[in-house]
Amino acid sequence: MDSLEINAPNDLPMKHSGIGIASFALSIGILIVTFILVVVAGVMEASTPGGINEESPAAIMLGLAIIGMVVLNVVAFGLGIGSMFQKDRKKLFGVLGMTFSALTIVGIISLILFGMSIDG
Repeated sequence: MDSLEINAPNDLPMKHSGIGIASFALSIGILIVTFILVVVAGVMEASTPGGINEESPAAIMLGLAIIGMVVLNVVAFGLGIGSMFQKDRKKLFGVLGMTFSALTIVGIISLILFGMSIDG
């Protein structure tokens, strides 16, 4: 009868965490959108004589979009943390999501601080 044993739930291969996959996908999407926004800001700065007018509606919207990407990155990071607490799930995508989110947040903050040091 041993050959007809039913597999226990623990014998099944672990699945990837849905929250981890969401964290990873969100962080990659945010990374791409943030890169595009930074390129647009650079083009606007280079193509405007005397630099970009910081009070123009386009510059304000661009700044708000970049700040929005930071907020979404914090959400993606939180989803990655949440995926770490799921039992019987693979952690790969959660770790990748947290890593890409953290790197993007550090990169954006570094660019903002660099830009502020040049202006001053």
